[in-house]
Amino acid sequence: MKTSFTCLVVATIVTVVPAPVFAWGSEGHILVAAIARSRLTPETVAKIDAILAQDHDTLTPPDMLSRSTWADAWRGAGHRETAEWHFVDVELGHPDFDAACYGHPAPATPPSTGPAQDCIVDKVAQFAQELGARDTPPAERILALKYVLHFVGDLHQPLHVADNHDRGGNCVHIALGGQRTVNLHSYWDTVVVSELGSDARDILGKLESGITSDQAAAWSAGDFGSWAKETNGVAVSVAYSFKTPPRCEIDMVPLDLPAGYDGRAQAAASLQLRRAGVRLAVVLEKALGPLAIEAVGPKAGQ
Repeated sequence: MKTSFTCLVVATIVTVVPAPVFAWGSEGHILVAAIARSRLTPETVAKIDAILAQDHDTLTPPDMLSRSTWADAWRGAGHRETAEWHFVDVELGHPDFDAACYGHPAPATPPSTGPAQDCIVDKVAQFAQELGARDTPPAERILALKYVLHFVGDLHQPLHVADNHDRGGNCVHIALGGQRTVNLHSYWDTVVVSELGSDARDILGKLESGITSDQAAAWSAGDFGSWAKETNGVAVSVAYSFKTPPRCEIDMVPLDLPAGYDGRAQAAASLQLRRAGVRLAVVLEKALGPLAIEAVGPKAGQ
């Protein structure tokens, strides 16, 4: 059973993400969803699959792991009005979550329609609540599930929860050796995940084996706000642990990473992916556990 599930993860990554790309927005999200799915009760898995069985969107394959990448695909398909929902730009010099969340505007009805200026902390909470509400229309419940699958992962990527007036590290260019350069945000999105193992099977095995029962219990506590603050702490202590210019420069000279940075980044990324997987399972169980399968199945709302 475990072997077949791991093969499913590998097959999903190969299908959804063209090699050799590795990204928190693709492999990372799929790995988070895989960890979560392995921790869910069979009843909740059945409810998730019943919801997704009603979804005919073709931006990603229809399974749970693939749908964890849907929010990025939707944004990339021209829906820039959802772009700011993926992060919260908490400035290093003046950390103010309220300001970074635009003062916490009231959600639109339904939440999937806005507002455009909102942050991930608010939006993931809105969609999680909507996912578990008995009166949520079937089409909106599908959207809520896909956003929750994605946003819990984004909430744990350090450069989605911190900023140094540099667009979350997008303006900071770093040298990878030779002619290879990448911006700091992409480094955390792509390079770090690719360095966690030789392939998806190897990475998933390492991540899952590194979760103890005590850790899972500790990580299950808290809420989206406290998890975001924890991620921000990782950004401050690891991602932004070397001096970067607090601005965007057109022709910035690529910076060399300090000695030992790669190792610290890999350890932090591994921890954040594990936390995200455990917490995604908690969020899904809390939202869908109390609902009867009939409330979310193909005949829901009919």
